[in-house]
Amino acid sequence: MTVSTAPARQAVPQRDAHPIRQLVRRRLTIGVLTLFLVSVVVFVATEVLPGNAAAAVLGRNANARALHALELQLHLNRPVVVQYWSWLSGLLTGHLGNSLANSGQGVWQLVEPRLINSAVLVAAAGLIGSALGVLIGAVAALRKDGWFDHASSVIALAVTSLPEFVVGIGLVILLSTVVWQLLPAVSLLPPGSYGWDQPQLLILPVATLVLVIVPYIMRMMRAAMIEALGSDYVEMARLKGVPEWRIVLLHALPNAIAPTIQVIGLNFLYLAGGVVIVEAVFDYPGIGQQLVSAVNTRDIPVIQFTVVILAAFYVVVNILADVIALMATPRRRIAR
Repeated sequence: MTVSTAPARQAVPQRDAHPIRQLVRRRLTIGVLTLFLVSVVVFVATEVLPGNAAAAVLGRNANARALHALELQLHLNRPVVVQYWSWLSGLLTGHLGNSLANSGQGVWQLVEPRLINSAVLVAAAGLIGSALGVLIGAVAALRKDGWFDHASSVIALAVTSLPEFVVGIGLVILLSTVVWQLLPAVSLLPPGSYGWDQPQLLILPVATLVLVIVPYIMRMMRAAMIEALGSDYVEMARLKGVPEWRIVLLHALPNAIAPTIQVIGLNFLYLAGGVVIVEAVFDYPGIGQQLVSAVNTRDIPVIQFTVVILAAFYVVVNILADVIALMATPRRRIAR
């Protein structure tokens, strides 16, 4: 009987995928599924609920010929599944159809300038608000229980209790009408122009959104910074004689910024909804104002596309916030 002396083969452990790639892959899968479900809900809400979409667009006084023509244009004579596939395939290939309330103008041509205007508003407010929130929160943590900490906390609590339209109207009264006449009270942009063409029209809408989001970011940053400054590794660095500015910038701040990034991401998502109210207050021609107008006029193709775009924005911001938060945490971004 022959006994094999060859060493037994040991299974080589598989190295886990890189955390960032794994996170992006998982989030993208969930995001695609989410967008698919949103598309189904939007289509059902605008096409299949009780009532005829063509009749809702034309109103009760529409004649039978006009009603039949619009039904053919909207493909209401086809089965529901075929209608959904026709709309979804057009959405994926860039054939978005025409607006029903704007003389047959293409949906993209109608939405694109307003989408850019809202993107400018959200980006400006988000970046400025995030920077101010992080800065104020960090300073409040370094001056814990001092006058700046107490004053910023009281002001943040007061602003948090106010809705966007109250903050916007208050800024109009303060800077445009009653107290000072420094800035325009409304932000009407000429047709064909964008927000960056007239920056003075962006000041009040951006300031309104900044004042609304800064308290949340500031409070999160303050709490995370206080926790980081009281940690063992910060105490060890102080015992070693490391300068305070190095402790704050190289030890406390990197560990406090990760949870704050999640709050910043949530505030960007909040801006996508809050921009609707702010655009209405300042008459700013953005996507929120366009969505309200489309709902009032039963402009179904515009409603469908706008809601899907907002859902896609939510998915992308969630993925970016998770990835940046992971990259800001050294012990979690290393493959194990």
